[in-house]
Amino acid sequence: MTTAIVTQVRSYDRSVQLLLANQFTINLGFYMLMPYLAQHLSGTLGLAGWLVGLVLGVRNFSQQGMFLVGGTLADRFGYKPLIVAGCVLRTVGFATLGLVDSVPALLVASAATGFAGALFNPAVRAYLAADAGERRVEAFALFNVFYQAGILLGPLVGMLLTGVDFRVTCLVSAVIFALLSVVQIRALPARRGDDAGTKGEAGAGEGAGSGDGVLAQWRRVVRNRAFLLFSTAMIGSYVLAFQVYLALPLEVRRLGGDGDFGTVAVALLFAVSGLATILGQTRVTAWCKERLTPGQALARGLLCMGVAFVPLLAATALPVPDGGTGRWLLAAVPPTLAALLLALGTMIAYPFEMDTIVRLAGNRLVATHYGLYNTICGVGITIGNLLTGAALDAAREAGMSALPWLALLLLGLGCSGALYGLHRAGRLTPVPSSEERSVRA
Repeated sequence: MTTAIVTQVRSYDRSVQLLLANQFTINLGFYMLMPYLAQHLSGTLGLAGWLVGLVLGVRNFSQQGMFLVGGTLADRFGYKPLIVAGCVLRTVGFATLGLVDSVPALLVASAATGFAGALFNPAVRAYLAADAGERRVEAFALFNVFYQAGILLGPLVGMLLTGVDFRVTCLVSAVIFALLSVVQIRALPARRGDDAGTKGEAGAGEGAGSGDGVLAQWRRVVRNRAFLLFSTAMIGSYVLAFQVYLALPLEVRRLGGDGDFGTVAVALLFAVSGLATILGQTRVTAWCKERLTPGQALARGLLCMGVAFVPLLAATALPVPDGGTGRWLLAAVPPTLAALLLALGTMIAYPFEMDTIVRLAGNRLVATHYGLYNTICGVGITIGNLLTGAALDAAREAGMSALPWLALLLLGLGCSGALYGLHRAGRLTPVPSSEERSVRA
């Protein structure tokens, strides 16, 4: 971490500092294990491919499908209990993954690790938004730095531990989450959604939803049309960003092969994306906040993410060398440029994205809004990846290598245009209701 980032972190309350450190640790523990789980299931345990897919799918479904539940519980019972519960549950889940070999037990453990994420993710973001107050945008910029640092370091630690035994990786990860649980129980102050009114502009959140039933909370959120329109428009950002894990590695492997070069080139994609965020996020956010409105930043971030696929689109016009340095450059350079531009687009949009959710929620039921937002985007990622995979297959069969990159470019342009339209129509800056104005007064 640079000195500037450390100084900025220290300028926040202790609770915000702890949440940032927590997110780094959560991602460290998660990503040191998950990239190597499929190989453990298929290799060490000898499970069939469909069973491996089932175990991994259960984890994803139990997280994406339960975000709304996690957010709702956080708004009703407070943020801290849900954060702690998620970490405790992931401790149990990861330890179980390393100790069992029966399919039913693996499915239960996988579901537990996914549900754990659904418990603490909305709560962490709502807590950070509440305690950062008017400095939410800068706080979420720092959050993304710590988030990416965990993603970057986790697989490296996991590779070393898995070289000894995957079970060691599982147990070390479980210990990390156990320690994190203890630290949060002892050091993280209790915070409820009602407390959103204690800082900055969150005054409208006092008492929000405290007497409502769960169905009433959900009806209130799904009736927030501006929030739903924003969530739908932002799906594209998650589909595009995910291509660092899907389309870009496949393109590197297609041209560079599955040998050492392909492995190094794919690792370079992840390194470029993570390091760019760690080194540039706070500077990019400061520049954007000084010169752009939130709506403009969101639209330009999505535009940048769409343009990220232009180098790959342009590369399809070049003849593919039979081998040597020319083929290696064609395999590595365009995907790496794409990964860098995707990271830049995310840096531009992400802090304003998280802040916009709070504003569209009117500082009420913030965790529930984050939960539904994550679910909507999670479903969008699944559908988008299926379509991207189909486009890659169709392009390969038809000899139209430009097709997937053109489709992703158009997706970015379309979502950017939708966000700019919402911004121009004033849908990203809702007018407070008379009740909210009276509370603020």
